Amino acid sequence: MVERSTAFGLLNVNKPAGPTSHDIVARVRRGTGIKKIGHAGTLDPMATGVLILCVGAATRLSEYVMASRKAYRARVHFGVETDTYDAEGAVVAEQPADHLTREAVEAALDPFRGEIEQVPPMYSAIQQGGRRLYDLARAGQDVPREARAVTIFRLDLLAWEPPVATLEVACSPGTYIRSLAHDLGEALGTGAHLAALERAASGRFTVEDAVKWDALEAAMADGTWRRWLLPADLAVADLPRVTLDAEQAAAIRHGQWIPAVDPPGDDGLARAYDEAGAFVAVVERKGAHWKPHKVFQP
Repeated sequence: MVERSTAFGLLNVNKPAGPTSHDIVARVRRGTGIKKIGHAGTLDPMATGVLILCVGAATRLSEYVMASRKAYRARVHFGVETDTYDAEGAVVAEQPADHLTREAVEAALDPFRGEIEQVPPMYSAIQQGGRRLYDLARAGQDVPREARAVTIFRLDLLAWEPPVATLEVACSPGTYIRSLAHDLGEALGTGAHLAALERAASGRFTVEDAVKWDALEAAMADGTWRRWLLPADLAVADLPRVTLDAEQAAAIRHGQWIPAVDPPGDDGLARAYDEAGAFVAVVERKGAHWKPHKVFQP
């Protein structure tokens, strides 16, 4: 089915601390008058940085943004543990951390590089037994959680201001930086919590290129917000590109399979464009044919 909307694209928003990701979506819906808007990857209320909003039919592309690598700058406060693993939670333990050195923190980072097993925090949106973990936590329950494999591609100590370490993290989607902070505190025997977090990048989208929230609010107020709207196909820019002639594009738009004119290749996804360069669809290779996967109005 072809999606139709008054807008089709992505907004790279520099989320401020305070509002939830859902709050930002709700405000943009009101400010633009467009109901079909979603976000591609939740940020906690205290977190700042890259929050990608998918506008109109681009909501169907959010999964590709969510599946991309993430980069963060995190401030980890040693010596204080909280129930949420971040600064918004209640303090549950305090231990001396004045003996920690930069060298000790550096040494503690190494076991967390590469593929690791990470236990999600209780205050998270993961479902267990049909209920969100944060609902169970608010009801006073602490249930066992299964560890999940995540990958830390880069973990560097940018600054050491005792007892706070500023870290730069590049990681796979689904990594909890709050859990990383908590686990570092456990490894050093002092406990720790996440004091501040900025998402520096989500895939190709960076905080340097993001529109600041006050600027977007002003643009929504005067009706110029579309100047910040990015092409929707940036969400799938890492997929191979195929160009369709007029007949092929029409067939894909009508849900039909078309022959793949190039030599047979591995099955997989590609982004398809018409001869005018308009983004038509995400298509899936099935042997010698292209199958419509997600079709859009150009």
